[in-house]
Amino acid sequence: RASPQAAPAVALRPGSVEELYELLETLGSGHFGVVKRCRERSTGVFYAAKFLKTRRCRGSRRGVERAQVEREVAILRDLDHPNVMRLHDLFASRAEMVLVLELMRGGELFDFIAEKEMLSEEEAIEFLEQILRGVQYLHARHIAHLDLKPENIMLQEKDAPRPQIKIIDFGLAQKLEDGVTFKSLCGTPQYIAPEVINYEPLSSATDMWSIGVITYILLSGLSPFQGETDAETLSNVLEGAYEFEERYFSDTSEMAKDFIRQLLVKEPLERMTASECLVHPWIKPLSRKQAAKRSRSSINMKNFRKFNARRKWKV
Repeated sequence: RASPQAAPAVALRPGSVEELYELLETLGSGHFGVVKRCRERSTGVFYAAKFLKTRRCRGSRRGVERAQVEREVAILRDLDHPNVMRLHDLFASRAEMVLVLELMRGGELFDFIAEKEMLSEEEAIEFLEQILRGVQYLHARHIAHLDLKPENIMLQEKDAPRPQIKIIDFGLAQKLEDGVTFKSLCGTPQYIAPEVINYEPLSSATDMWSIGVITYILLSGLSPFQGETDAETLSNVLEGAYEFEERYFSDTSEMAKDFIRQLLVKEPLERMTASECLVHPWIKPLSRKQAAKRSRSSINMKNFRKFNARRKWKV
């Protein structure tokens, strides 16, 4: 557990990243920049360097708005938890910011699970519990991630006996302040909560809806609100229209369904919090009988692999 006296905030360095880091191969690239593997010259430790082209004003079409990157950095600088990706170093010039981040060698959690022959609910819960601990930490610091989805849940190392989960990508994250409402139409249709679509105030409960969706997919390989089009998906989310189809949930325990039901609730205040999830009997069994049900119930692996393959095609 991270102590309240978290690590000191990362200082912003002027100058070039290459003075202190050797830049290696490109790991990925997006609309606004590139991510490269790098090696810290002083320690030999490998990290991921995220280069973000920044622009000063909204009118410019090049790069990310400077204020947006600064918001992401301000959030990342103060985070120190085993299940949240850490910012290690930070460089800034007039036209670019470079974030030196913990390197995720294990890839995405869903890809890791898709390679398994079999997975019991008990094993799935080990991963889910780590996600919940990371989210609980963020929410205790009044930070809402607002983009929780399989692509943003990574493994630090794949081959560790108990792989460690890391929540990544704080590009949409918000520091929630008392008395200040925050609204935003952002996120990925099948994971966003009704209040996002309705342009209503967002809160930490918005993340809890996404955890409900992720859990549903993890157990069944089905996305609860996915329609033929984005418009249909959004309409399904607004109606809260989902069900536990017998052919996909035949090996799912009642406790797991109850867990999902308490998250996919239209009214944000009625959803379980991350702390409540961690003491729900599915996550933390109250009896031997409950624990036994979890180890006997299993994930629909055949369908989960199909879902994961389709997800890859869309990205």
